[in-house]
Formats: sequence, structure tokens, C-alpha cells
Amino acid sequence: MSSKIARGSLIMLIGYFIFRVGGYIYRFVTANLLGPAGFGILNLALPTQSILIQIASGGMPPAIAKHVSEYSAQGDEEMVKQVIHTSLKIVIVLGLFFSLIIFLLADPLAYGYFHKPEAALPLKLVALITPFSVVVGVFRGAFQGVFQMGNIVITKAFEQVFMISSAIILIWVGFQVAGAVTGTAIGFLFSALAGYYLYRRGLGKRLKDVKLSFTLKQELSLAKVLIIFALPVLITGLAETALFDAIGNFIVGRYLASEQLGFYGAATPVARLPLIISMSVATAVLPATAEAMGLKNRHVLKGYVNQSYRYVSLVVLPMCVGTFVFATPIMKLLYVNSAYMNGAAALQLLSIGMLFFTIYTVSSSIAQGLGKPYLPMVILIAGVILDVALSMYLVPLYGITGAAAATTITALFIMSTIVWKTLQVADVKLEYKDLGRIVLAAGIMGAVLLLIPQSLLISSATLSSSLSNSITFFSKYFVFLLVMILAATVYVVALILVGGLKKSDISAIRKLSNKTGPLKGKLEKIISFIERFAH
Repeated sequence: MSSKIARGSLIMLIGYFIFRVGGYIYRFVTANLLGPAGFGILNLALPTQSILIQIASGGMPPAIAKHVSEYSAQGDEEMVKQVIHTSLKIVIVLGLFFSLIIFLLADPLAYGYFHKPEAALPLKLVALITPFSVVVGVFRGAFQGVFQMGNIVITKAFEQVFMISSAIILIWVGFQVAGAVTGTAIGFLFSALAGYYLYRRGLGKRLKDVKLSFTLKQELSLAKVLIIFALPVLITGLAETALFDAIGNFIVGRYLASEQLGFYGAATPVARLPLIISMSVATAVLPATAEAMGLKNRHVLKGYVNQSYRYVSLVVLPMCVGTFVFATPIMKLLYVNSAYMNGAAALQLLSIGMLFFTIYTVSSSIAQGLGKPYLPMVILIAGVILDVALSMYLVPLYGITGAAAATTITALFIMSTIVWKTLQVADVKLEYKDLGRIVLAAGIMGAVLLLIPQSLLISSATLSSSLSNSITFFSKYFVFLLVMILAATVYVVALILVGGLKKSDISAIRKLSNKTGPLKGKLEKIISFIERFAH
């Protein structure tokens, strides 16, 4: 069983990575193709799409996974099939209903709230996405319930490939923002088709001859059970989307021009990159914490909690410091249009906010492992209220920098609150000295990076645009690669000097290096050298 869980977690981590990277590529490509104004309008449609999908799915995928897994273990095939059929009916009804709602609200939102008539058509096109996305959610929940994690990854891959390629083609032929939104609908369509095919070939084939005998009353009772389980998931998901995607974009969209919204939308995906790290740690720490609680082993629990915070801080903190220092060159590197450098100040603040949010993410998983799933939900709801209030006040005064500041202050609030409550519930004290050494090492790295002229990095990215393609790629990224190597070297040396490198860190790095194939030998030499300085 443990090997099944480990394998499933690894596959899901790959799927999450594909989903995240695909989302980043989609945003970077559309930003460069549409320009700031067009990309700004797209950033009104995308959060609307995320909120609509979550509401329409009703938080069903985890509920389906839980009940399908439970009934499969009991050998009750009729209930497995009934859960899938009932869930499908629920999400189709919700999907069609909320698609109609957003279609009818598109004009009032575009003309009345955002004061941007050009946003009306993209907002209407969002309605196309929902029916396909909710069906995909049912299939993914069913696959998760029977540990067919590979099928989930396949549907995500279909979604990303067709979404990105369709959006690029439709923008190129002249459909602009409407084409970018339609591309997401095409991605979900092909994902749904892939999910249906995989279901029919696997779980559906197994359940083909199973007869359903539920009455309407029994099915309504089952629907109630599913919805009650799914409600906290839905509320938490909506709160996260609101905090880190919707609120900033919606309030910036109301008070500022489309170009400013485009600058803000260009900064947010860069700031979110550390979330890939925190989500991988969060995926592992939830079952580990739950296991330690089940065994009533306080020593092991303390180790899991402190290791989780430590590993996230070790990796994410220097990433955020580097992003803060080189925000302007990074924006120039990623976006062809130099106007996007106007989002650099927002990126600096958001990089700090995302550091807070990565720690919140890990704390949230620890709280769930401790049997307190409602704790993150309550804190997130309080965070949404705070973010709306701060954004409404700061955006009219400070523009997109105000929106970034509101998000960062809110992230600090939810991080501080959940860490405090989680440690209280777990009865664990943080190893503040170890975390302090990591902060000091990252600070030393940041101080060294400040000595590098930013004009050097900006000019390397600017110069490359006038050269041939092969030279462009080399010149544009070579200087950044050298700076990244320098930053990593300074950070490791600083960690050693301040006594922040542990033997357990070396052990974790060695385990990762053992999976690098032909690079294993060379990495082992480096690791063995560094190991002499660990304590």
C-alpha cells in the first residue's frame, strides 16, 4: 500500500508540474502575442473562468475520489457507478446553469463594473468552457478514487497542449483575446474527450454490466452526502482563487486602464513560480503528518513539521530574494514588449507575498493532516475580506503596486495566523535558529546580487532582439544563467558560513541526485565536497 501511495503521489506531482508549467507558458505566450492592453482584458476573463469552473464543479472531484475509493475497497460496484453517475448529473446541471449566468452577466460586468466594453465578448466566451471542464473533473475524481493517477496526468497533458496551441493559432489568425479564451475551451474539450476514452477503456469497462437500482429519493440522498463533503473544498478553492488571482485583477480592472491590468497580469505568474516547490512539499507532508498523529508519535510529528518549513524556506526564500532583486531584468527577459517592465515593482512585492503564501500552503496541509480541515478555510475567508478592503483602498491610490501590496499584506496575515494555530494544535515549537540561519544566508546572497548592475542584464536581453535566432537565445539567457550559478554558489557558501547546512539536507539532496541518471556521478562529487561542511 505504501508503494502505491508513493507512486501515486509522484505521478500526481508530475501532473501538477505539467499543469503549472502549461499555465505559465500559456500566460507568457499570450502576453507577448496580445500586448499589455489585450493581455489585461484576458486577465479579466481568466479569473472569471477559474471561479466559474470551481462553482460549477461544486468541489465534486475530491468527493468522487473519496467515495469511489471507499466503495471500491468494499467491492460495492453498484455504488461506485452510482456515485459517478450522480456526480455527473450534479455538475452538468450546475455547469449549464452557471454558464448561462456568466453569459448574462458579461455585458453588465464589462460595461457597468469594469467600464471596458472590449471585455464583453471574452467574458461571454468563458461560458463555453464550463460544460467541458466539469465533466473532466468527474473523470479525474473517478480516476483518483481507483488510483489511476496516470489517467489524470494524461487528461491534464491534453488540456495544456490543445489550450496553448489553439490559443496561439487563434490569436495569429486575428481573433485576439477572444481567440485566447476560446483556446482554453478547446483545451478542456479535448481533455474531456481523453477522459471519456480512458474511462470507457478502464473503469467504465469494469462497470459496464453493473445495473443501477437507486430510486430518485435514494439518489437525492446520495447527492446530499456528496455536496456536504464537497462544500468545504469548494469554499477553500474559491477563497484561494479570489486571493491570488481574482481580487487583484478585478479591482485593478475597475479602476485602471487595460494596459495597467496587463502589467499586473504579467507579474503574477512569475511571482507564483515558488508554488511548485511548496505544493510538492505540501503533497508529502499531509499523509506524513496524519500518520504521525495516528501513531501518537510527538517526536516524529515535530520532525515532519520542522522539516517541512525548513525545506520550503531553503529553496523558496532564495528564489524570492533573487526575484525581488532582479524583477526588472526578469520582466524584460520573459516579455518581448519592454512595456511589461512597468510591472516590476508589483513583481517585487508579489514575490514577498508568494513567499508568505508558500509557507501558508505547507501549514494548510499540516493542519489537514492534523484533522483540522476547516482551519485553512476559515483563515482564507478572513483573508479574502482583508484583501478586498485593502485593494479597494490601495489600488486607487497606488495602482498595481497597491494591488500587489494588498496581496502581500494579506498573505502575511494568513501565513502568520495559520502557522500560529497549526503549531498550537500540533504542540510543536519551530526551530527558529535554523530558520534564522536560512534567512541570513538568503540575505547575504541578496546583498551580493545587489552589486551586479541591473543594466547589464537588461542590455543583454535588449541586445539579443537584434541578433539571429541562435545567437539571440544564447545571448539572452547566458548572462542570466551565469548570475543564477553565482547566486546559488553564494547562497550555499553563506549557508555553510552561518552554520545553516545540516547533514539531513545533504541526505535529502543525495536521494534526489540518485535519480538524475548520467549526472549522478558528477553530482555525487559535489555533494561529497559540500558534506564536509555540514553539521
